[in-house]
Amino acid sequence: RVVKKEHADGSITRSEYDEAGRLKAQTDAAGRRTEYRLHMASGKLTSVILPDGRTVRYGYNSQLQLTSVTYPDGLRSSRKYDRQGRLAEETSRNGNITRWFYDFSRSGLPCAVEDGTGVRRRITRNRYGQLLAFTDCSGYTTRYEYDWYGQQIAVHREEGISTYSSYNPRGQLVSQKDAQGRETHYEYSTAGDLTAIIAPDGSRSETQYDAWGKAISTTQGGLTRSMGYDAAGRITVLTNENGSQSTFRYDPVDRLTEQRGFDGRTQRYHYDLTGKLTQSEDEGLITLWHYDASDRITRRTVNGEPAEQWQYDDHGWLTEISHLSEGHRVAVHYGYDDKGRLTGERQTVENPETGEMLWEHETGHAYSEQGLATRQEPDGLPPVEWLTYGSGYLAGMKLGGTPLVEYTRDRLHRETARSFGGEAYELATAWNTSGQLRSRHLNLPQLDRDYDWNDNGQLIRISGPQESREYRYSDTGRLTGVHTTAANQDIDIPYATDPAGNRLPDPELHPDSTLTAWPDNRIAEDAHYVYRHDEYGRLAEKTDRIPEGVIRMHDERTHHYHYDSQHRLVFYTRIQHGEPQVESRYLYDPLGRRTGKRVWRRERDLTGWMSLSRKPEVTWYGWDGDRLTTIQTGTTRIQTVYQPGSFTPLLRIETENGEQAKARHRSLAEVLQEDTGVTLPAELAVMLGRLERELRAGAVSAESEAWLAQCGLTAEQMAAQMEDAYIPERRLHLYHCDHRGLPQALITPEGETAWCGEYDEWGNQLNEENPHHLYQPYRLPGRYITQDPIGLKGGINLYTYPLVPIRYTDPLGLERVISVYGPPAPDRAGAETPLVLTDMTGGVTIYYDPETGDSMTFDSSNRIDRRSQRGAGDPYTGEVVGCETNESGISAAYGTTKIYTTDTRARWLHGGGSSLRDPYAPRQGWKPTMGCTRAQNEDVDELCKKVTSWMYSHPGERIRYERFKTR
Repeated sequence: RVVKKEHADGSITRSEYDEAGRLKAQTDAAGRRTEYRLHMASGKLTSVILPDGRTVRYGYNSQLQLTSVTYPDGLRSSRKYDRQGRLAEETSRNGNITRWFYDFSRSGLPCAVEDGTGVRRRITRNRYGQLLAFTDCSGYTTRYEYDWYGQQIAVHREEGISTYSSYNPRGQLVSQKDAQGRETHYEYSTAGDLTAIIAPDGSRSETQYDAWGKAISTTQGGLTRSMGYDAAGRITVLTNENGSQSTFRYDPVDRLTEQRGFDGRTQRYHYDLTGKLTQSEDEGLITLWHYDASDRITRRTVNGEPAEQWQYDDHGWLTEISHLSEGHRVAVHYGYDDKGRLTGERQTVENPETGEMLWEHETGHAYSEQGLATRQEPDGLPPVEWLTYGSGYLAGMKLGGTPLVEYTRDRLHRETARSFGGEAYELATAWNTSGQLRSRHLNLPQLDRDYDWNDNGQLIRISGPQESREYRYSDTGRLTGVHTTAANQDIDIPYATDPAGNRLPDPELHPDSTLTAWPDNRIAEDAHYVYRHDEYGRLAEKTDRIPEGVIRMHDERTHHYHYDSQHRLVFYTRIQHGEPQVESRYLYDPLGRRTGKRVWRRERDLTGWMSLSRKPEVTWYGWDGDRLTTIQTGTTRIQTVYQPGSFTPLLRIETENGEQAKARHRSLAEVLQEDTGVTLPAELAVMLGRLERELRAGAVSAESEAWLAQCGLTAEQMAAQMEDAYIPERRLHLYHCDHRGLPQALITPEGETAWCGEYDEWGNQLNEENPHHLYQPYRLPGRYITQDPIGLKGGINLYTYPLVPIRYTDPLGLERVISVYGPPAPDRAGAETPLVLTDMTGGVTIYYDPETGDSMTFDSSNRIDRRSQRGAGDPYTGEVVGCETNESGISAAYGTTKIYTTDTRARWLHGGGSSLRDPYAPRQGWKPTMGCTRAQNEDVDELCKKVTSWMYSHPGERIRYERFKTR
């Protein structure tokens, strides 16, 4: 038995065993001890005592199957089994219940799944356990076909959407065809590596590999990216399409220690003995990271100055993040219910001199009995309720109990009709047989749009009653131009970029330009401005460009940009004639969200002199997660309600500040706290908040009545304690948005168009009709002024906005997300997440998404190496946290793709080596692992794509992972 392990960096971990040879404790490199308590007779793990004293406890039934897990925060998950030992019911730590049903007593695979809403989805399989049909909550079925070798050759979805696959004699996927006959082909090397993807129009994307199966270059449309590796197989140099290089260095245990960007910006990283990041360096900025005994981050300092601070409650849940922004203390506070679900987020900004509260914004969340997030409580507004059917598909929306928006959906749960204000606004949406958006028509014909696509699935035309836009693409898939035609208008606008995607001067408008590339991705000038960047790659200065031969009048404008240590813009000024014309200062919360803006503009004072105003224009911003929901100026508050799970605005609610002030009243919890002088526990405040909502709605729930009876109180007594609520006058509008989520019009409940506008491909407004002078705060730039904070994960060029902006958007400024392509994910309110399920006894792993019916089944193995940790071969319940692949996204031999879970004993999913590359690893004969579920590379790669795609479209959510034994 291994009792001491010395790692490549010199760190040492130690293991202790009991008399039976079972692991009972481990001490990490920092000297922290984790204890494993085992059942004396069965040897099953009963508890894990973490170094900080927190404990995880496990319960089992008489068959030694896991029945419960009690977490350090006190929450508990449980599992029930039928007489055959199969998983029958699971209750998650947040109370959601999932039930499993089986066709007959010897079946190891479920035939139906029922979620907490009581909706049942059926699964039909063939005699080999492969999925034949998946029937969703509404009775709609997706069917699957296989060939003699068990390979999936067709998927038939509702609404006539089908896809077909074919394979070569080696079992490799060689083509896929959609319902319109558009076919994509795949080519492989003799080693089994995917070397080319041929799109339906014949364009190729090629990948080359080295002798070890690692991708060394990818080429598309004549543009090539290449990768270089060290002897340990770690990528050390990345060469972009311009020929510029970014380099990487690692420590002995493969942790990244230095990254030098294409522009020379160098960032370094230092870790402690347990692998936690403790220091990062960025061109002179030194950030120190501090943690508590539970490895939770508690504070950061930058160049010795305090930055963010994190606070947690006794459960270990995050309750507050705070920092100083321009001297103001800005904090974000979080509240939870007894199941650990987020119930509130509050942002506060304090005066740096007096501590007075300058801005406070709070958003509440509530959940249905089935656990769906169906209720939102915007700051100062009536509750927003999402009406759902099935497992959470969106059917309608209420504001303060008043129905406002209704949806109709097809058999794939896609939106086909939307109404607002009765018949005042009716939108009809149609899809083609490939699942792409075909048209959006409504009873306001000027806003009708039709969409056309080419064989590659690219949007090539948007047609409206007044104009039509046609789009062109390069062989790399980048947008290269748009042709707009309308009455008395025929305009062609080309978009030129260098190989790495940086904008270049239009060759038609600037034929004398010799510029072909920006090697460091920093654009120094264009047709309008001259740019200067600082050492961090941030735009520091922008000046009007004076063309050659033009007489200089010394009236050019210079824009100056200043940032804080987190690369957030905090000060901006525009200079002209040597005098500031405007100055702006910005405040941010610890999460990087802008919470305040102060603007001073040049104006004439009482003496006739022109100078900056003494009193600034102040704007405050309120957020719900990553979505901007409130903008408040000195006169007006504008609030936005978004479609669930998206950044597409749905409703605009405008309230004058005077009306808003009249509506302010103390909550029932605040009244009781102030009258008694006692601070109420958080759980009691949540209960009182719910009771107050029910009392104001005139419908007290049975649960609240029972609680009141226990307290010796009545609903009438509590209602007498509430302050009267004033209902302010508000202006309500529906957002009518384009396929990307950009507003095109604001519609009143009477069906009138209060505002409409058009945008170019990059989100710049071209024209608008604004008879009521409605303020629209939506703008999307074509390029960012700072580098992507998540680095290369967001794309190889750290500045660029998606180069196909009519298909992709980047609402967070991090990673591009698809805006319209194929069947969109149905709108859900608190929907169930997908599940990866491994039957360890049957040797099969299943993925299915209850939202769309998407599913895959493949063989897997759970043979565990004798050197693995104790319990590494046991069943496990957790979450998928992400994938790790090589640069090509396709595994080389021996399985470089890993799908990580929250487990600490390597109970992940791992490729096992392609049988074409590894003759010693045929199907169901893979080598043992240290705890992973092992499967074919091709299967794990496909699962990784599904997992990654779902996580991209559901930021912040996790996919459930379970593996179990049926005997």
